[in-house]
Amino acid sequence: MSGLDDVILAAAEVEAFCRNHAWQFCFIGGVAVQRWGMPRFTQDVDLTLMAAWGTEAKFVDTLLEKFPARLSNARNFALEHRVLLAKTASGIALDFALGAFPFEEASTERATLWSVSDQVTLTTCSAEDLVIHKVFAGRDRDWGDVGSVLVRQLGKLDLDHIRRELPPLLELKDDVESFEKLQRLIADADSRSQ
Repeated sequence: MSGLDDVILAAAEVEAFCRNHAWQFCFIGGVAVQRWGMPRFTQDVDLTLMAAWGTEAKFVDTLLEKFPARLSNARNFALEHRVLLAKTASGIALDFALGAFPFEEASTERATLWSVSDQVTLTTCSAEDLVIHKVFAGRDRDWGDVGSVLVRQLGKLDLDHIRRELPPLLELKDDVESFEKLQRLIADADSRSQ
């Protein structure tokens, strides 16, 4: 198998590992886009893993016993930046974001199961939370993903949830433009669906 299949299999391996440890988590990024947006090629697996402040080392050390690091100083990087950059044995990149903020916790609590196939079920964030994650990240690719989620999910999205949860997060990075950009994308997607 190659491409997306490899990524989905890597996500399934991570899912099983996290469930085995009874950890609170959900997939975000490209894997969640496969569920909620327009499918696109993705080469890595991104997820939020809840790790309260001061408990990072326990999670990082346990993960590094199973998944090889992508950086020589991955442990220190993870403890400092709360992101562990690892990979599966087959080489698929894994980005474990160690969540601790209320939005991250709520996002993992709202996460639901996605039956990718008869053999694979993955826990992904909601479509609304994916939009929030993507707008917060704000890279060109993220905005493309936001647009694809809006096209596929607009009539089903809880826009009030997005409009309530997103502004406080954007304030953390003094971003006053992204919310308005999202509003324009919503209006554009709405006019195209009429």
